[in-house]
Amino acid sequence: MSTIRNHRDLEAWRWALETAIETYKLTDRFPSSETYGLRSQMRRASVSVPSNIAEGQSRPARACLNHLSIALGSLAELDTQVEVALRLKYVTVDDAKELRRVQESTTRLVAGLRRAKRMQITGSTVIGAVTILGLFLSLAR
Repeated sequence: MSTIRNHRDLEAWRWALETAIETYKLTDRFPSSETYGLRSQMRRASVSVPSNIAEGQSRPARACLNHLSIALGSLAELDTQVEVALRLKYVTVDDAKELRRVQESTTRLVAGLRRAKRMQITGSTVIGAVTILGLFLSLAR
């Protein structure tokens, strides 16, 4: 396993970036009347995902969890917006297929990254508590 130096080393960030690119491609097909409506909302939601992963990676583990949760929320928001676009017939199911594929993979990766961060926090908390308890017991003797 390679060392993670920054957000660019995270597979979740790379897939999230691809989700944003696919969103831009899909929303190019929308009618011009949606320039400031659904198109804009979808683009903001999609860019929010890699942005929150990147910001979270630069922060302590607990803050990172919050940013990963926000990224997952943005992915759910984007999923809903794709559904609205489909029902309004701005795009077809075939048009949205690639975005949905990339988005599903991104969601799995971000959720996995969040689980790993939680385990890292929980593990370090347990180790820290055991160390403190051991120190306390040795001083009490």
